[in-house]
Amino acid sequence: MTDTLTTAPSTEAVTTTPKIATGRSLLGTAWLRIRRSKIALVSFGVVIAIILFALLAPVLTAIEGQSPFTTHTGPDTLDDFNTPGLPLPQFMFPSGAHWLGVEPGLGRDLFARLAFGAQVSLLIALLSTLVSVVLGTVMGAAAGYFGGKVDMVISRIIDLFLAFPHLLLVLSLTPILQSRLRNTPLGTGSFVPIASLVIILGFFGWAYLARVVRGQVLSIREQEYIEAARSYGASKRTILFTQVIPNVSGVVLVYATMLIPTNISAEAALSFLGVGVKDPTPSWGQMLNAAQSGNWYLVDPWFLIVPGFALVVTVLAFNLLGDAVRDALDPKASRS
Repeated sequence: MTDTLTTAPSTEAVTTTPKIATGRSLLGTAWLRIRRSKIALVSFGVVIAIILFALLAPVLTAIEGQSPFTTHTGPDTLDDFNTPGLPLPQFMFPSGAHWLGVEPGLGRDLFARLAFGAQVSLLIALLSTLVSVVLGTVMGAAAGYFGGKVDMVISRIIDLFLAFPHLLLVLSLTPILQSRLRNTPLGTGSFVPIASLVIILGFFGWAYLARVVRGQVLSIREQEYIEAARSYGASKRTILFTQVIPNVSGVVLVYATMLIPTNISAEAALSFLGVGVKDPTPSWGQMLNAAQSGNWYLVDPWFLIVPGFALVVTVLAFNLLGDAVRDALDPKASRS
């Protein structure tokens, strides 16, 4: 007789904890996408390194033991016979005393001038971008939200700014603005060219962003949450600054990341042409100007390569980061 073994079913209740789905914010999703792109991560790392290089310029030059304004014109540094003013071979290229060598003519330390030049170039680019972003966001949002005559007036101003030949205007207005600023509190020391470039570049850089923001706001103002805010009695100004403008932050962020390298290049170009930052204040554009004035780049190409390479790497890194931010904030991309 065969015994049949039966297993009694377990009476213990199997409890499972439901998995709570958590959503990600727009910036959280964008950061996740950036982390998945090697190009974006590399460009982000380069941008952070450049910013730290500029911020730590006083510390780095103190470690090196050099100043961007100290001249080394003696026969121990410069060649006074074959090519007067040309650095001696041991000072033309990187060395222990001068990490990137010295410049021809005045023999100032190239590393120190590059570091402090990064401060000036980034300061001008960031402040002018901030001016353009604030003006463009407010003007574009006001045009799109209020509509009517406000939209008509602001739109015609935007068209006028976009029709101007910016380079010619900047070249002609910058010296005039610098002469005017000398009689103001901004005219102290070497701050005149910096302030003038921030004002000029910022004032002529807002129109395109304003047009883009206006187009976004035209669709946002018809959304239900805007109607709900109106029904609760919120004023138009409150709705504009608390509901409308925050919802165009993605577009503004993308434009800002793309405008920073544009302003870096613009500052370098204006300083190279002699209407921007002037000697002895260091900037990358001024260093390029010094390399070509007197044809020093023919006998000492390193003097031109150092600021040129820094400018190319910085602009390229910011452009690649701007492309990555634009792709990361693209609503049509998959939310993975």
